[in-house]
Amino acid sequence: MYIEHELIKPKTIEYREYQTAIATSALKSSTLVVIPTGLGKTVIALLVMVERIKKIGGKILFLAPTKPLVLQHVSFLKEHLTIDENKIVQFTGELSPKKRENLWENSTIVVSTPQVIENDIISGRVDLSDVSLIIFDEAHRAVGEYSYVFVAEMYKKQGRNRLVLGITASPGSDTEKILEVCKNLDIENIEIRTSYDRDVKPYVHNVEIVWKRIDLPDEFEKIIELLKEALAERLKELKESGAIDSASISRINRRKLLEIQTKVQSAIKEGVERKDRLFKLAVLQNEALKIYHAIELLQTQGVKATKSYFHRMRREADSKGGSKASRRIMQDSRILDALARLNALDIDHPKIEHVANVVKEQFQKKPDSRVIVFTHYRDTSSQVEEALGKCDGIKPRRFIGQATRKEEKGMSQKEQAEVIRKFKEGIYNTLIATSVAEEGIDIPSTDMVVFYEPIPSEIRTIQRRGRTARKMPGKVVILITKNTPDEGYYWASLRKEKRMRRELENLRKEIKRRIEREGGTWNHSFPEQKKLTDFQENEKKETKIIVDNREYRSKVVRELTDLGVKVEPRQLAVGDYVLSSRIGVERKSVDDFLESMINGKLFRQMIELRDAFARPLLIIEGDDIFTRRNINHSAILGSLVSIIIDYGIPILTTRDYRETARILSLTAKREQKSERKEVAIRGEKRAMLPHERQQFIVEGLPNISSTLAKRLLKHFKTIRNIANASEEDLFQVPGIGKITAKEIVEIFTKPYLEK
Repeated sequence: MYIEHELIKPKTIEYREYQTAIATSALKSSTLVVIPTGLGKTVIALLVMVERIKKIGGKILFLAPTKPLVLQHVSFLKEHLTIDENKIVQFTGELSPKKRENLWENSTIVVSTPQVIENDIISGRVDLSDVSLIIFDEAHRAVGEYSYVFVAEMYKKQGRNRLVLGITASPGSDTEKILEVCKNLDIENIEIRTSYDRDVKPYVHNVEIVWKRIDLPDEFEKIIELLKEALAERLKELKESGAIDSASISRINRRKLLEIQTKVQSAIKEGVERKDRLFKLAVLQNEALKIYHAIELLQTQGVKATKSYFHRMRREADSKGGSKASRRIMQDSRILDALARLNALDIDHPKIEHVANVVKEQFQKKPDSRVIVFTHYRDTSSQVEEALGKCDGIKPRRFIGQATRKEEKGMSQKEQAEVIRKFKEGIYNTLIATSVAEEGIDIPSTDMVVFYEPIPSEIRTIQRRGRTARKMPGKVVILITKNTPDEGYYWASLRKEKRMRRELENLRKEIKRRIEREGGTWNHSFPEQKKLTDFQENEKKETKIIVDNREYRSKVVRELTDLGVKVEPRQLAVGDYVLSSRIGVERKSVDDFLESMINGKLFRQMIELRDAFARPLLIIEGDDIFTRRNINHSAILGSLVSIIIDYGIPILTTRDYRETARILSLTAKREQKSERKEVAIRGEKRAMLPHERQQFIVEGLPNISSTLAKRLLKHFKTIRNIANASEEDLFQVPGIGKITAKEIVEIFTKPYLEK
């Protein structure tokens, strides 16, 4: 039995009761759909989409976190919809902004990564007023500063006929986080299905879960003992300083060590203790964390991974400006003894052999199997690939992310797609994958998934496990080294997953109670305190700020857009923001300010800012200007005083990007409304000598720097001669290419047409 709909190709979508029931509910109000992996989240999205197009019209925006997932969704939609394929488009950063703008105007369905849409909203290339549905795939990401949050907020402001659909298999174990996702996406309804629900159960395949407990080799014990001795010494010092409650290694874990780092940073920020003592604590904490990580690597990953880690630490210790913690660790006699013993070992972690045996056994039972082995570390994935490559019938291939790590280059998306294609075709039958294969990649269902190590995240555990048993029963094998962090991570993940199911079930019951009580769809209430600006009279005149291209991806620009400011990116020779014809702003974080003091760029930038604008302004963003670097306080104060007194540039300090954006917005509004000043591409300059004014004018020509402006003036003597010069004449000046010459002539000869 298949779904029948005029926008869906006949006999392509199987009818499933739970999918149509969820889609029907989602069409009534904005909904978060939580459903296990492999049960057709994309089909539910498609069903909502076609009804929305049929009854409301408008545009559909389908957001997914990664480019491969975007391509996967586009392929799925084109395969199953009767809509003209040219009306189903994909947006990625590789498409030029102009092309995206044209495609947006002429499309029905846009599938995109959220960062691209965020940029296009900020630039004004995309307006969400005509969007009748936004789908947020992997909706659990809609927290904090992730682009989903910004897009949803702008949809609330711009959308005329709004509907939101969030879909996820793993929203997390914390009710507060689930509700935060709902709040951020403006969701009113939650539809939850589990593998045990009546309407879902017929489509769920059994997953056999096997965990293998593995003993550590005796040869590892002395090395671990030496590393623990070195760690214990650091923990003792941290306890004596009051940073931790216990120096017992058995009571210390990674989370507690990271908490020390947070405490130290807060103390430095608040200035409540002596800096030298706090810096000593910071180094101790860093040493303890590095040694703890080395112990965990040897216990859970093996000799080769641990050797690689110490090799990188040695390079860091020997490098100029390397970490003090690394230098101190590599001078510790116990560490050096442990490393010598490590280098002498001719065995590795028994997990390697277990992985090989488990995978060999699978292919002996079913030669056409597909298997994924998940490893946390790339070093380990190389070892596993090497071990499996020696086994008959196994055709392994590493599958890693795009990021380049140290000497190792990542895989491009094209390479990833090629590996997946060959995996589907059987050219490779086993993938050794890092976290990149957990989410957002179109990897076919596998017969078996192997966890080289457990992971504490319930979301990632569910995503890994969801790679099997999609179309047939599957198997999950989890390798756990006895009496190591493996055991803690396994039980933590299990505990969190159980809590997530419990919280979701409680949430579902609460929804049902509220629906029955209120006689309609559950509508969560997230009352927000009114802001002062909510009571101000709305400004009819649009406020515009020109921003330098290098600042364009900053959080300040995002916040400006959220405040209703039109942001226009340009390549600015001076400053970061232009608020009017007379006001130019240089924005520096505290770290940027101190760095520019050290490298000597600060006062040169201030001279340029002062000369470029009649009313220059410096904004320093962040706290603790006197505690971030080991710089004499008098030197910092002297620089601040000099900027104000000697250069006549006011300084404003802000706590964060939000405060910076608000100051920029309010200043621009005041300038552009009260003073009726247009935002000029180049600001008003102070009184200049004639030769400075001439250079200033010539610098306004395309691609002309101050150096080229001087060359042009020296060659042609006057600005009039430059304006009358031909392309061939201009080309004679060193540094003026054919394209620049052509653009200069065009500027002087093209009629002015106001936009």
